[in-house]
Amino acid sequence: MKKSIVTICSMFAGMAMMAQSVTTERLYLSGKGCDDMVEWDFMCTDGNNSGEWKKIGVPSCWELQGFGTYQYGMKFYGKAFPEGAADEVGKYKYEFELPESWRGKQIELIFEASMTDTEVLINGRKGGSKHHGGFYRITHDVSDRVFFGPKKKNRLEVTVSKESENAGVNLAERRADYWNFGGLWRPVFMIARPALNLKHIALDAKADGTFYAECTLSMPVENGKITTEIFDKNGKKVAENVTPLRPGQGDSNVEFKVDSPATWSAETPNMYKAVFTLADASGKVLHKETEKFGFRTIEVRESDGLYINGSKINIRGVNRHSFRPESGRTLSWQKNLEDVELIKSMNMNAVRLSHYPADPEFYELCDSLGLYVMSELTGWHGKHETINGQKLVKEMVMRDVNHPSIIWWSNGNEKGWNDELNGEFHKYDPQKRPVLHPQGNFGGFETMHYRSYGESQNYMRLPEIFMPTEFLHGLYDGGHGAGLYDYWEMMRKHPRCAGGFLWVLADEGVKRVDMDGFIDNCGNYGADGIVGPHHEKEGSYWTIREVWGPIQIMNSSFDSNFDGVLNVENRYDFNSLKGSALKWRQLAMPSPGSKSESEVVAQGTVNFPDIAARQSGTVSIPVFKPSADVIELTVIDRDGKELFTWSHRILGKERTVAKVSGAAPVWKEDGDMILVTANGRTYRFSKADGQLKGVDVNGRHIGLTDGPRVIVAKRSDRSMDGFYNHDDKEAEKKKTRYTEFDDAGTLVGVRAETVGENVVVTADYKLGNFDKAVWTIAPDGSSVLDFTYNFNGVIDLMGVKFDFPEDKVISKRWVGDGPYRVWQNRLHGPQYGVWENDYNDPIPAESFTYPEFKGYFANVDWMDIRTKDGNIVIINETPDSYVGVYEPRDGRDHILYNLPKTGIAVMEVIPPVRNKVNTTDLIGPSSQPKWVDGEYKGRIGLRFE
Repeated sequence: MKKSIVTICSMFAGMAMMAQSVTTERLYLSGKGCDDMVEWDFMCTDGNNSGEWKKIGVPSCWELQGFGTYQYGMKFYGKAFPEGAADEVGKYKYEFELPESWRGKQIELIFEASMTDTEVLINGRKGGSKHHGGFYRITHDVSDRVFFGPKKKNRLEVTVSKESENAGVNLAERRADYWNFGGLWRPVFMIARPALNLKHIALDAKADGTFYAECTLSMPVENGKITTEIFDKNGKKVAENVTPLRPGQGDSNVEFKVDSPATWSAETPNMYKAVFTLADASGKVLHKETEKFGFRTIEVRESDGLYINGSKINIRGVNRHSFRPESGRTLSWQKNLEDVELIKSMNMNAVRLSHYPADPEFYELCDSLGLYVMSELTGWHGKHETINGQKLVKEMVMRDVNHPSIIWWSNGNEKGWNDELNGEFHKYDPQKRPVLHPQGNFGGFETMHYRSYGESQNYMRLPEIFMPTEFLHGLYDGGHGAGLYDYWEMMRKHPRCAGGFLWVLADEGVKRVDMDGFIDNCGNYGADGIVGPHHEKEGSYWTIREVWGPIQIMNSSFDSNFDGVLNVENRYDFNSLKGSALKWRQLAMPSPGSKSESEVVAQGTVNFPDIAARQSGTVSIPVFKPSADVIELTVIDRDGKELFTWSHRILGKERTVAKVSGAAPVWKEDGDMILVTANGRTYRFSKADGQLKGVDVNGRHIGLTDGPRVIVAKRSDRSMDGFYNHDDKEAEKKKTRYTEFDDAGTLVGVRAETVGENVVVTADYKLGNFDKAVWTIAPDGSSVLDFTYNFNGVIDLMGVKFDFPEDKVISKRWVGDGPYRVWQNRLHGPQYGVWENDYNDPIPAESFTYPEFKGYFANVDWMDIRTKDGNIVIINETPDSYVGVYEPRDGRDHILYNLPKTGIAVMEVIPPVRNKVNTTDLIGPSSQPKWVDGEYKGRIGLRFE
């Protein structure tokens, strides 16, 4: 009897639970992302591990799970059905149970995305029509095809074709400049709603508080009503509305006003929650649905700009693939968060989703953390056919319409748009967001890609708003930061420019499980990132972070007479600087060759005054202490996040070689050499060419040789006047090469003499580029080299150099800008400090060790190069020169540059770097060749340990 009562009570409890379940419920059949995949049965028809049923994690791209064939889209560019394309099919099976409480509800089976053609059987019956398109939510109503309860298994069978039978899908999605994967690559789940439900809700919440919702019902609810409640981020109800439903009404528009809402923007991502309750005529609640949203207004003012909430905004954006090396396009909430945080850490405010819609979690994170989003219909040069494209636009917009972060819809990429689809977006979007054609002129925006600096200026003279959806293509170590300062100064100041989007966030290097884990960028196709495939930071990351910082300290140099006043620009579009702060430190730097670190002399924090958005002002810090060598300034936003740190050497302090007393140096001639010995060091000078041939230190030979000698070079496709050499039929092939100028000079003579306590060795030259080298060797074995050379002409690289065997270098430690190297057109980002790194020789985006050891380094006071033979300490006493540590190495195909060997050098002129699309002379003033004319002098100190 007791057992029966318990059973009856349980039944009533279950019925009560069923009656109370009026919200939308979700049951995952897969994992939610790459971090928690669920195993399904799987068979791949071709390629790796094919022809046999095995297990696979879902969601996933099957190539990364060891199945099928890796394929990059460009190989078959422009061909809908080419021979040789990887066209394997994946077959999935999975069994699952549905709760008994779902009986009588509307049940939907949802694939968040599947590449590409997808057919579904559920319990042996078709789930719906075959879906064409690999990046969109697939929804099947399977209410009449499923079983309920703990002992009723449902059998799901899915067939996914890597290639589509639809020509438009292949041309738009499969023949693009990115990896083609196959599989159920986003989550699979079931949705249950009450039979009478709010099927879809599309919102438009304006900055003035006007709230509008288009509510689509599963079927009419006679004399029912929709109650709408608005809650702020703290859960406080701020508004409520009741909208009656007319008889036979299947749709209803809800409209009312919310007083003084906190608006949404990338700087102020204020989110609200709307709870919609559908009730019948008696007041019985049928269904509750919740939508998150933000109050914001988008306005495109013709021939003017993009306005959010009435304020003109500047887009500092980047293109982004959904991608990780180990999981392909399959991500997780955590990995989407990592991407958003990475983007925001570079002081960006926008992201273009190239070239397909992203995971829902990515939009949610952009909503909550603050990024403007361009959401894109697939179409990369090729375009979708109209009928299938209409379905894809609907799936794309209806899923994501309520995200306030989405500012634009994009109809394909680079002529991958179908004009017949332009009007489809607004059918499902009550906000009527602007629709763009990236690389095209449409919707009031000129979005042309990869224009040169001068061309970009000209585009801004035209009537349309200029907003390139791709610029400064970042192949290898070119692009992105290189030229960005010039571009941005031009773009941000022009009234008709709305900013732009860099190409691209991260290298698309995939882990080849069929090649022992090799990270494959498909040659130079996927090697375009600001960061590496695992978000390894290249130098341009820091350049972008500095140039795009919303709070700028405008003082560019400091001397010992600094009065403590800092000039500040607020480049926010909305926020004042109230609540932001500045941390400052004064530092004393270690002496040349020292192993010690910098010492904090003084430090503090000051709050910024209330400087309004887009305005300037000042903030004051204490004047410098006499012992300070460096001022370090860190700006912190109102949320406590560091935006950037500037570090400047305090000018006016001498940089000299410290001298230690000892026995006077001695010198002698030994055959064709002059030998100078001091404190266990013997310098060897050639009487034949006057150059240093190495230094012996207590019996060890340090092979710093064949210097100083002048190195001067120009880009090989240029004439002697600095222009493209139209007289050279081979000039186009030479645009990434550099030609060295020969030095036809001759040695006049080399002599040694004792001058006071030092020995001075002088080499004089005539009729060439090098004039004189004067070596002063001190009793402690250190030396000072004064050199003079001359050159007249148009050049890209100039300085004096020494040779040293690269295979003997171990590490370097220096005081100067670092830890990243610089280019002539990418000086921003590195900061003055004490830096150290071991020798490495990466090829950017082919190997991913950063910062690179080799290259040109700015504002170097001293550098200690540790070698297998001993240490070479260089003290740079030449203002504004650079220290070169060998030459940067380009990718294996040398698309950017093939620089001359510079060894260990002191450079007066360092080269700019080009990007994939534009040569150096096309990307702004700081990228131009230098006209040099006359005599150049330098001084360095050298110590050998």
